[in-house]
Amino acid sequence: MLAAAQRMRRSTDFAATIRGGRRVGRGTVVVHLLLEEPVHASTARAGFVVSKAVGNAVVRNKVRRRLRHLVRPLLAELPGGSSVVVRALPKAAEASFATLSGDLEAALMAARKPRRQR
Repeated sequence: MLAAAQRMRRSTDFAATIRGGRRVGRGTVVVHLLLEEPVHASTARAGFVVSKAVGNAVVRNKVRRRLRHLVRPLLAELPGGSSVVVRALPKAAEASFATLSGDLEAALMAARKPRRQR
C-alpha cells in the first residue's frame, strides 16, 4: 500500500502529469512521468489508470494492487515533487508478476533519460 502522501487523487494532478510529462510505453504498461525540481518537504507521487478494457472489476483491482506493490520502491528513487501515472494495458491482465515488473521498470528508466536533440 502507498502512503497517503504518495498517492495521486485529484483528476487535475492526473491531467497535469499526462499532459506535461514524458510518456513511455512497454508491453503491459504506459508510464507518464513529470519530473519536478526537488522539494525537501514533498515526496514523489503515483497514480494508476486501469480501464475496463483490462478486465472486470476483480481483474482490474488485481492489476492495480500489483502495480502499487511494484511502484512503491521505485518512488524512492525519484526526486521529490515528481508525479507518475501508470496506465495498465489489456495485456497486463494475463501478464506474470515478473513481466509486469520488467515492463514497469524499463518504462520508468526510459522516461527518466534525457531527451535527444532532433
